[in-house]
Amino acid sequence: MSGRAAKKVRIGVLASGRGSNLQAIIDAIEAGKLDASIVLVLSNKKDAVALERARKHGLADVFLDPKPFAGQPDSREAYDRAVLDVLRKHDVELVLLAGYMKIVTPVLVKAYEHRMMNIHPSLLPSFPGLDVQKKALEHGVKLSGCTVHFVTDGVDEGPIIIQAAVPILEGDTAETLAARILVEEHKIYPKAVQLYAEGRLNVSGRVVRINSAS
Repeated sequence: MSGRAAKKVRIGVLASGRGSNLQAIIDAIEAGKLDASIVLVLSNKKDAVALERARKHGLADVFLDPKPFAGQPDSREAYDRAVLDVLRKHDVELVLLAGYMKIVTPVLVKAYEHRMMNIHPSLLPSFPGLDVQKKALEHGVKLSGCTVHFVTDGVDEGPIIIQAAVPILEGDTAETLAARILVEEHKIYPKAVQLYAEGRLNVSGRVVRINSAS
């Protein structure tokens, strides 16, 4: 996916909570800094603030209830097949996970290989999963930060696109560190999407190379 001119990428956002990274993407688009359009915001939580943000900006919002799928033997895959159906109906090219509190299955990963991004509040591969600021403080690391990566079958294991470092300060708590990291998340997620729109991301195995602008 390299060498093409920037175009309006059709984005679908999957979110479960407040959607602050969704808002950062919306703001970048509205400011003319991002060659993309959000054609869908989908949540597994009916009361997700992310859906309210979508409605406020006139974006298509979908609540897809996971409960009807719970009794099926392949409940997670069945749910993701339903998600995939919605994404395809909206002709989504690039999927962004923004505080999406579900582990996506190979159903989605294979359909959107190298076309699904996630943002994680640590400098991967350090501290994947949950409670990452708490883990960083417990390990006494001096730098934390955030990572945008492509999504693969492994949790927070996909090829790294872009990162931002945040120093850990004396007296930091998990909450104060998370707040400073969030500021950087809002900067690098739109940047990663714009690099995709410009066709500058070249994936080779685990490595993402960023081609120079033409």
